[in-house]
Amino acid sequence: MTTYKGIQGTAVVNYAGDLPNVLDGQVWYDSTAAAFKYQYPNVTTAGAWSTGANLNTGRAGTGGAGTQSAGLAFGGGFPVKGNTESYNGSAWTELNDLNTARTSVGGAGTQTAALAFGGETPSLQSVTESWNGTSWTEVNDLNTARSNLGSAIAGTNTNALAFAGLTPGVTAATESWNGTSWTEVNDLNTATRGVAGAGTSTSALSSGGANPGITTNTEQYNGTSWTEVNNLNTARRNLAGAGINNTSAINYGGYSTSYVAITEEWNGTSWTEIADMATGRSETSSIGSLTSALAGGGYNGSYLTTTELFTGPGQPIGAWSTGGSLNTARSGSAGSSAGTQTASLVISGYDGSGPTTVVESYNGSAWTEIADVNEGRGSSAAGAGTTTSALFSGGDNGPAPTTNTELWNGSSWTEVANMNTSRRGLSGFGADNTAALAFGGNPNPSSVLTATELWNGSSWTSVGSLNTGRSSMSGAGVSTAGIGFAGFSGPGARQTLTESWNGTSWTEVNDLNVGRNDMGGCGTQTDALGFGGSDPSANVASTEQWNGVSWAETSDLSTARNDMANVLGASVLGLCAGGSPTTGATEEWSSSSNVLKTITTS
Repeated sequence: MTTYKGIQGTAVVNYAGDLPNVLDGQVWYDSTAAAFKYQYPNVTTAGAWSTGANLNTGRAGTGGAGTQSAGLAFGGGFPVKGNTESYNGSAWTELNDLNTARTSVGGAGTQTAALAFGGETPSLQSVTESWNGTSWTEVNDLNTARSNLGSAIAGTNTNALAFAGLTPGVTAATESWNGTSWTEVNDLNTATRGVAGAGTSTSALSSGGANPGITTNTEQYNGTSWTEVNNLNTARRNLAGAGINNTSAINYGGYSTSYVAITEEWNGTSWTEIADMATGRSETSSIGSLTSALAGGGYNGSYLTTTELFTGPGQPIGAWSTGGSLNTARSGSAGSSAGTQTASLVISGYDGSGPTTVVESYNGSAWTEIADVNEGRGSSAAGAGTTTSALFSGGDNGPAPTTNTELWNGSSWTEVANMNTSRRGLSGFGADNTAALAFGGNPNPSSVLTATELWNGSSWTSVGSLNTGRSSMSGAGVSTAGIGFAGFSGPGARQTLTESWNGTSWTEVNDLNVGRNDMGGCGTQTDALGFGGSDPSANVASTEQWNGVSWAETSDLSTARNDMANVLGASVLGLCAGGSPTTGATEEWSSSSNVLKTITTS
């Protein structure tokens, strides 16, 4: 008889909780939840862009080489620059400059063996330079001086391809590099400039561009000649490309009727629109492949330093999935900041008619109502602790902000010593009901606070203030090590500011990518998640991940919302519950490593 073990190679293990070191696809029985569970890799089907570290020098028209974790960007402007920067996956480092500063330059190769060719100073250039990992050396020139050219970016400094460009007319000329000199080979079928390139000297792709009008034209090169193939979906010029051959590539950004964030995937036959970049731009760097690309800098009315990183279709990526709904829909709740995805509290909040006293506990699949707080409060009261040791402070009870604090011991709520400063719209975090931090907020609609207070289990003490007063912030961490981010600093002034707390004082660190208020947050001082919130025009679904140094955009919530329970869970397995418009919807975050699912029957 066929058995599960015979098919899968493992038995169904009985374990209390989530099984450690579980294999993808392995089923186990969680005796605590009384449910069968399994794990599978969490991948993106459409690809996704996230935020990387900024270039040191903002510019457009750079040449590119290498990979997402070992990239090289050089040249660019205006005014024209010779700057060379290398990327290690987390930061850009300035290296030795090009000998000839120029923009709209072609590039190919790797981080330690690259080629820069063509461009403008602003006069058109045929200059070619070879990079050995330390410095640039001038080698033999192109036969045709040009800028805004395409290149087979997956080449090397001994084997490259240059095509199209501005001469100052547009050209179809194609040249092949053998490590010593350039040789003219068969032309493109259509002269153009500002194309995206991908591939190698024997398997290249050219897409988009202008001649003189913006085009969708795509051509494939087989090492001998170019063939016209299926067009792009959106006509663009000055777009970027990435890919290792002429059958697997992407292009991104460019200018259509405006600066666009569009990304399209090439499968060897046709183009498909997939995930957009966060910021529309043209003349950004062409670095990487279909599965792992990089866009550094560019232009969208100003010269950009921002970098975006692309994770291709089928690659692991963090994502939100639907969890069990709250029994009482609400916004402005507090949460148990040191809880987990399978053991968290949502405390009080507004249920649409006023403050509610209802408290609910989550077990990873469903919410259960437990003992009520003594006073219902909303407007982002501060929460801290776990499902058995929590703290609830501040907020407002309808007419006014309050200093009230309540302590949870796992079975009931008790009123304890009040905060020193009454406020609504505050944020907080802490490991349990004996050590917590509350910060920011507002005592009235026209002012915001920098005040920070520390709870020691019996009373509140004023400690180091925020550098920038804000209300409706979010945060993550414990009373000795945390971060606070986003919020209002005044009417309509939504902030990207992030501050780090060391147990004594706050220090400003790198900002969020998108300014907003009433975000959700979870995690630690060095590994946190911020999600949802409100920008000036609407609620947002965007999610950003903090690695201790910078924020990177990642997968969005399914439902845009603000004023959700704040703070819940850990950054690897986070939780978003409730929010405004008044909802009971819950979403569970799983990191890029896996997704845990409970087997249910209907």
